[in-house]
Parts: sequence; structure tokens; C-alpha cells
Amino acid sequence: MSDIPNPFGAFEIFSFKREKNLSASKLNPIKKLSKKLAKKLFGKKFATKARVQLATAQVPSKVSPITKSKRPAFHVEWASSLSEVKEAQRLRYKVFAEEMGANLAQNAEGLDVDEFDVYCDHLLIRDQDTLKVVGTYRVLPPHKAQEIGRLYSDVEFDLTRLDHLRPKLVEVGRSCVHQDYRSGAVIMALWSGLAQYMQKNGYEIMLGCASIPMADGGHFAASLYNSLSNDQMAPVEFHAFPRLALPLDKLNGGLEVEAPPLIKGYLKLGAKICSSPAWDPDFNTADLLTMLRLSEINPRYAKHFLG
Repeated sequence: MSDIPNPFGAFEIFSFKREKNLSASKLNPIKKLSKKLAKKLFGKKFATKARVQLATAQVPSKVSPITKSKRPAFHVEWASSLSEVKEAQRLRYKVFAEEMGANLAQNAEGLDVDEFDVYCDHLLIRDQDTLKVVGTYRVLPPHKAQEIGRLYSDVEFDLTRLDHLRPKLVEVGRSCVHQDYRSGAVIMALWSGLAQYMQKNGYEIMLGCASIPMADGGHFAASLYNSLSNDQMAPVEFHAFPRLALPLDKLNGGLEVEAPPLIKGYLKLGAKICSSPAWDPDFNTADLLTMLRLSEINPRYAKHFLG
């Protein structure tokens, strides 16, 4: 789980098994995105109404295509070929390297590629009119994390206290949205796809890095962390520890700040912060390890994402 951009961090061609057809009412957690809901979660700026369809969306290993008569604005699907994975990687490179100036490995095709991509499922949001990929997340399920031997978050944090949760958690990250589409509608479309993935595969916990830009040297990030309330922090037994910690004692952590829209949305959903900020020098962001349990989603919003 990550802000825009998120420094979370193929190529195996995914083989998706299909279940027998399920009704659209059971598979589609969002039929029409609520402008009111987006305003509550992200603030007025991100309050955008749109339709979302999961037609032909294949939740890896379990979900079959859905058809819907009314054409939506956005289409939610999972990459099922190398070319579709590359569409996500191309968007990531455009956002992270070209727009945000992240220090990514050079790639002749203009792709953001790392060793985790081959193990991940890639969620795509398409503009239904242009078919362009405008938003993406990548998801590392537990059996694939076991194959590679670690989570991406292990690079930034000591996760010893979370080791017992690994069999039932998925790691989400490398999230980004095209600069022309940054609205509540696209973010909620991404979340709807993640919610479906979690439910259909029986996973309970999402873990990821919520990223805060450090254009000001880290004062905003330090102030945001210091402003978190006790009920927004995970219990101490679920705390992780940054490997390269943001030097909070050397920063002005007393500024009056407001959380970025995506972090604000995570917290309102019921996500908990599990760490103090880690500094990611390649992306120049401060990262907060964030954990969301499906069972702890705020009841006010659960029906919109969990059906």
C-alpha cells in the first residue's frame, strides 16, 4: 500500500485457473463509485464519480470473467501476459523516474523492472475509451514470497515481529496512477480489485509501504508521523524497525500537516502504521509500513469494497 508514487517496489507468464462463472453481483464490489465516499476517504479534491467494471478481470487463480451491459469509465483487470506486465512497468517508469525523479535502473524500453515483478500479480486499471493503463498495483502473494525468500518490505524494515503473519498476508506496492487520472475514482478502482483478490484467495492481511515525498528534506514526513494518534498505530507486537531510519530528532517534526490523500484514505479504512519512517534514497521518500486487515476495515466503507 503506497502513496503516489510508492517506492515499493517478468518474466513468468501467469497461468490463471478459472472457477465456474459467478454472478456479477458477487464479484463486483463496486458497481458505481460514490462521489460522496471518495470525498470522505480522500478529501474534496479527490471526489470523483465514475463507473468501474471488472469485466474480463481475472483474479489470479480463481475468478472468471464477468460481463456487464453498461460500458464503464474504467476497467479493472489482472495482467495475463508479458506485454500486459510491461504496460504496468512502463507506467511505473513514467511516474517514478520521469515525473518524480527516482533513481531507477536504466532500461532500454523505458520500464521499471526489478526482481520481484516475476513473482507478483499485476493489477491494471484501463481507461475504457483509450484502453490505456492509467493505474497499477503489484501484489506478492504468500506462496510467491516464500519462493523468492522475502518481501520487498524486508529490504527497508526488520519484520521479525511480523514473521508469524507471513502465511496469510500479501504485500502490495509499486502503486501509481497516471498524472492525468489522479482522482478518487481510479484509486477506488484499484482498491476494488485488491479487495476482490483478497476475498477470492482467502487472504486476510495487506502489507505495504505508504510513501511520503521528501522534497522538503523530511520535515513534512517527520511531522506527519508525530501527528499520528495511538489508535492509528499498530499494537507494539506488530511493530517493524527501519533499516535506514529517517533522523526524526534532526528534523522539524512539529509542523501542522495534513496526510496525503492516499494515506488519509488508508487510515480511514482502518489501516494501521507499523513503523517509524524509513528513508528510501532511490525514491527519496519516507516510507511508513502499513498493515490492513480485512476484518478491521471500517464498517462505514466495508460494503463498498467487500460487497
